[in-house]
Amino acid sequence: MNKLRLGIIGSGYLGEIIARAWKDGLLPEYELVGIAGRTKEHTDALAAEMGCKSCLGTEELLELKPDYIAETASVTWVRDMAEQVLANGSNLIILSIGAFADKEFYEKVKETARKHNTRVYIASGAVGGFDVLRTVSLMGEATSGIETRKGPQSLRNTPLFEEHLMTDKESSMVFEGNAKEAIGLLPTKVNVAVAASLATVGPERTKVNIHSVPEMTGDDHKITAEIDGVKAVVDIYSSTSAIAGWSVVAVLQNIVSPVVF
Repeated sequence: MNKLRLGIIGSGYLGEIIARAWKDGLLPEYELVGIAGRTKEHTDALAAEMGCKSCLGTEELLELKPDYIAETASVTWVRDMAEQVLANGSNLIILSIGAFADKEFYEKVKETARKHNTRVYIASGAVGGFDVLRTVSLMGEATSGIETRKGPQSLRNTPLFEEHLMTDKESSMVFEGNAKEAIGLLPTKVNVAVAASLATVGPERTKVNIHSVPEMTGDDHKITAEIDGVKAVVDIYSSTSAIAGWSVVAVLQNIVSPVVF
């Protein structure tokens, strides 16, 4: 049986996790053919270690005809390149789910995948439980919300940061709105909210609260989907973004597994 050809977009921390999982034998059904990253020196070094091609950009990676491309780059990359990747015949595994807060873009990506017989896989990132959240939302007119707790340091260089957050003794809510509004303000910080909204009632109807918690390290996400008589709550804390990279590895395993979780 021929192996599936795998490419990785992004040679940073998350891209490295996927590449090393492949090298360690966790993805034996795949051949890693290329890595494209923003920093050439780092990309060259990682590709050399993995024995695959270092690509200058997405177009060069697509020339290798990958069956699957794992994205660990950015919301901007997804907006700019997702349709081209799918039209090229490659399936796409996405971590930067915030791009799909734009409903029009989301529908265009779905139509492109349908037209070219390709698929988009949404990795769970730093959360999980999409199956039960989706199930509850299918059962009736659901409500959905996500409450995120972050340390003030992680809010630096965002519109939500104020210097007093660094010295506050009590938690404070710094954002209240919906998932679409949240991704507009924090394009790299709330992919979780958009992912949860796509699994439930959509970015415009999913309520989002973000709290700044003094001295907190990492993120805590509590996601709720509820109808009359049924309530699902998914609460996940992580002190590192590593779980996002490993969620892509899990997707890749599920694609080829005879039993899908």
